[in-house]
Amino acid sequence: MITNGFTYIAVLIFIAAMLVWLQKYTKSKFFDYAPPIVLLYLLTMIFCTLKVWDMESTKATYSALKNNILYAMIFLMLLRCDIRKIMKLGPKMLGGFFAASVSIGIAFIVTFAVMKGAIGAEAWKPLGALCGSWMGGSGNMIAVQAALDIGETEMAYALVVDSIDYSIWVMFLLWAINLAPKFNKWTKANTNTLDEVSRRLEEDVKANDSQITFVNIILLLGLSLVISAFGQNFGTMLNGAMPFLDKATWTVLLITLAGLIGAVTPVGKMAGTTELSNVMLYSVVALLASRASFLELTDAPAWIIAGFMILAIHGIILLILAKIFKLDMFTCGVASLANIGGSASAPILAGAYSGALVPVGVLMALMGYVIGTGGGIIVARIMGMFA
Repeated sequence: MITNGFTYIAVLIFIAAMLVWLQKYTKSKFFDYAPPIVLLYLLTMIFCTLKVWDMESTKATYSALKNNILYAMIFLMLLRCDIRKIMKLGPKMLGGFFAASVSIGIAFIVTFAVMKGAIGAEAWKPLGALCGSWMGGSGNMIAVQAALDIGETEMAYALVVDSIDYSIWVMFLLWAINLAPKFNKWTKANTNTLDEVSRRLEEDVKANDSQITFVNIILLLGLSLVISAFGQNFGTMLNGAMPFLDKATWTVLLITLAGLIGAVTPVGKMAGTTELSNVMLYSVVALLASRASFLELTDAPAWIIAGFMILAIHGIILLILAKIFKLDMFTCGVASLANIGGSASAPILAGAYSGALVPVGVLMALMGYVIGTGGGIIVARIMGMFA
């Protein structure tokens, strides 16, 4: 069992490296159905389940790196963003986000009505807090918990669901990327605008691919890390002065602002952002999956089943809405994860489609923080009527 933090990180990055290397040099069609990023998530979860590393001994290393690298990655990916081009994606993205939010609310209500006998008549309260998280983020969950006066013991099951069910959903959505062409054909979605915006942004990046130098890499690495550090420090300060937004939300806002400003400066034209941000992307995915064990499925089976029922109903409703309103896979997937995963995973999924589209994931996640608390409380009160 690995107990050393550095060894833990080294193994995670080595797994990522081997998967990327195997895809490139074997050129196997297997990777068309199971992309390296999905295999990385799955393998890391399996290793966590097998207790390859000690969770307690490596916790400090995980905590020290995950958010720091995540914010640095978001900044680097935003450097590729021309916000004027992103805005051309239009109101369909906004509609997709709210379609996901409404379907999540309905899914919670239906699930509680069906499962209240197994999970308890008072489960509407912790489920309401979980709904706040799955519409926004952890800050929204805490806010709903305080608003409904939910004790820590009651919250324990909701936290288990938030951990294991969410992890499986992220892995599923990453895998579903490969189905995008068939999905878009089935919904008759017009992806011309999305494809054009993505193509233009990618062309802007590729124009500088031949100019990658040591100077570029070291400057981008140093800049992204210092932006991550100062963004979190100022985020903490702003949360103290203006607590209506939590630290994570303030930090994401600051990092986003820094990235959008950097995108219109010479730094935004520097080659190497794609390669360096992809390294960080795979590192963050490995770190997230390294804390999700399949053994958690046995901790609270009725609650775990309820969580999967919520996700299934949400997915079915979103499929129906996608068919009716001709939504594409990118819009549906990122909208779903912007609600359920927030800023920690929506940019990752958007970046897996195209690094140039990360800002869409960030913007959707920020919208989730806005509606999460109110949405969670409203859904909780509706569920309470069925108690």
